Amino acid sequence: MSDIEYEVKYRSIRSFVRRQGRMTASQERALAELWPKYGLKPGEELLDLDAVFGRSAPKVLEIGFGMGDALAEMALNHPEQDYLGIELHRPGVGRLLARLEEQGCDNVRVFCHDAVEILQKQIPDNSLDRVLLFFPDPWHKKRHHKRRIVRSAFVQLIRAKLKPGGVFHLATDWEAYAEWMMEIMSAAEGFENLAGAGNYSEKPDYRPETKFERRGRRLGHGIRDLLFGKTA
Repeated sequence: MSDIEYEVKYRSIRSFVRRQGRMTASQERALAELWPKYGLKPGEELLDLDAVFGRSAPKVLEIGFGMGDALAEMALNHPEQDYLGIELHRPGVGRLLARLEEQGCDNVRVFCHDAVEILQKQIPDNSLDRVLLFFPDPWHKKRHHKRRIVRSAFVQLIRAKLKPGGVFHLATDWEAYAEWMMEIMSAAEGFENLAGAGNYSEKPDYRPETKFERRGRRLGHGIRDLLFGKTA
């Protein structure tokens, strides 16, 4: 499916709701002072990711990083990798920027925009080593399933951006959404389940525990990771 067909078919149905929330003074300051260092402006031109980071290194994209805790921890623990983050929630962006400054991290760049538009317009094909989608909104009511971000066309968009051998890593604490993800990913052209057909993966060491994960465990939800590698 082409980008134009994706736009026509799906972009009238958003997988997110803009929840801006209240900004703390620290988050406001971080956005005002640190955006020039870490922020990327949405545009129409493909990015040269090596130029963005000033080096050639593995590139990891996290879609919907929330408050940024996992992204900041991964960036700190893996300075040899470069991280892109996309998030619409401005308080979360501000919190991430403040934490990156505290940690002294220089291997993260951030978009505050719709992830699909950034992927379509600015991320080159075959440029990412890994794409992360941790605990997306499950839209658990049946009438809202059409809003789930994990759909066949979205998966193929991710596939286009991954390098050969790159990995799409999904995680959720909602069993029904995990089953939905497994069904779509298992049927997706150009991917293979790294844990074997129909199997969930062990949580990789690089994925930090998130607040959504902790909340899910408190509610008795099982945590499921799916790792699918791009084969073609």
